Amino acid sequence: MLVSAKSEKTLRSHRTRLSSQQRRSQILQTAIKLFAERGFRGTTTRELANAAGVTEPVLYQHFKTKRDLYGAIIERKSQEGQEKFESRLAPYLARGDDVGYFRTLAELILEHFAEDPAFARLFLFSALERHELARLFYERHIQCFQQLISGYIRDRAKSKFLRRVDAQTAGCAFLGMVTRYGNMSVLFNEPLGRKRIKKISAIVVDIFMNGIAPGRKGRQ
Repeated sequence: MLVSAKSEKTLRSHRTRLSSQQRRSQILQTAIKLFAERGFRGTTTRELANAAGVTEPVLYQHFKTKRDLYGAIIERKSQEGQEKFESRLAPYLARGDDVGYFRTLAELILEHFAEDPAFARLFLFSALERHELARLFYERHIQCFQQLISGYIRDRAKSKFLRRVDAQTAGCAFLGMVTRYGNMSVLFNEPLGRKRIKKISAIVVDIFMNGIAPGRKGRQ
């Protein structure tokens, strides 16, 4: 059976027609890629619309301004990350497994860099450009991680399972040790495969929990 060119075009249109939510998600994913490559200021709404396969009026139907679009990316990624972290860390919280908790936390952070390097680059651009949403990015991601780690250390120290330290400083130290590898993977294209992620996490947690002074036995 022959199909006219007009009919084929109509069929393609039906196949590619997206719901409002699907279109919004498509725009968000496209925006992450462009912002990560060119920065917030270096990306125009026309470029965003073209890359997403929509017109600028359609783009504005979903996001009134480029700032709204950027903010939506931050909020969505923050929510997705929080849900994933809470789910993976819950078993270790329940049984008070400190080593398991920190190893899993380190693995989650490194997986984030490995699986979503565009979003990691987006954060770096945000910090360097210092536009008005850079602070929101910092609060919803970096501070969120710091508070998660510091809160855990503080609670476990109160229960005498960890020794008392400045929880905020300890949390920043742990985060810094782990994210160094993530940042290097993004900036210098250093692959983070599953085996390497587990090895890095084990070593970092051993040093964090046991130090490097002689006489301490590591628990790798």
